[in-house]
Amino acid sequence: MDNALPANFQRKPDWLKVKFPSGETWKKVDEVLARRGLHTVCDEAHCPNKGECWGMGTATFMILGDLCTRGCRFCAVSTAGEGRPVRAEEGREIALAAKELGLDYVVLTSVDRDDLPDRGAGHFASCVAAIRETDPSIKIETLIPDYYGAELEGLVEAFPDVIAHNVETVRSLQHIRDGRASFDKSLRTLREAKAGIRGRSGVPGGKAKTKSSILLGLGEKQEEVLSAMDELRRAETDILVLGQYLRPSKKQVPVAEYVTPERFAFYAEEGRNRGFFGVISTPLARTSYHAKETEKNAR
Repeated sequence: MDNALPANFQRKPDWLKVKFPSGETWKKVDEVLARRGLHTVCDEAHCPNKGECWGMGTATFMILGDLCTRGCRFCAVSTAGEGRPVRAEEGREIALAAKELGLDYVVLTSVDRDDLPDRGAGHFASCVAAIRETDPSIKIETLIPDYYGAELEGLVEAFPDVIAHNVETVRSLQHIRDGRASFDKSLRTLREAKAGIRGRSGVPGGKAKTKSSILLGLGEKQEEVLSAMDELRRAETDILVLGQYLRPSKKQVPVAEYVTPERFAFYAEEGRNRGFFGVISTPLARTSYHAKETEKNAR
């Protein structure tokens, strides 16, 4: 048997090696989510931060089921032509889980649901409303698909504290996303979210923030990353997250480069110089990584 590694094989550097979660706290999170029939992006997307985040008693809830109607080439979430039936009680179950776990910051994300008339935007809004009704003090971040127009209006009026949507990568590499997504569509979502936030009144805790994320190590050039930052700032995006792309399995595109912590630090400084109110730029960062601290510290 030939055990030779492929010519383009790169060993994962030490700074990307994480321990499997252990301890009673994350086990409690796991038990509560399973009992309430809830999904987290921590599991579905093979997030490398499960040990850290679950160990602190936090989780990012993935609503609208666990089947995505899109097929991005970097993502591990299962895909299908149609998603699972929407659970009307999902928002209340999340609210009760948050209360049971003592959470004061909840992140809601989702699969894409192009099979639904509003692509699931109304369900996002109802989940936010259910959490607000259960405990108005909980901060809520929503990481949404590329909603726009009427889809966004209802969500904005539900008063999330952060509206996030990811451009995922630089312009030249957008082909790794599903063909229905694009850099320009993502910028439209972020611009319309900011405009909607400005136009609403009675926002709990002040004005909401917008947020986006870029995965590095897919073959992008430094000048492309900086250009993407500039475009995001022109769309008035408040918070920027940069993290290393990690190939979930052989089904996804391979890693082109393991970006060093020093370069992540460089990008963090460049982001702050460009006026982002909050920047998270570390190899293991994902959109909801340290979300609570970033939202709190963003001026």
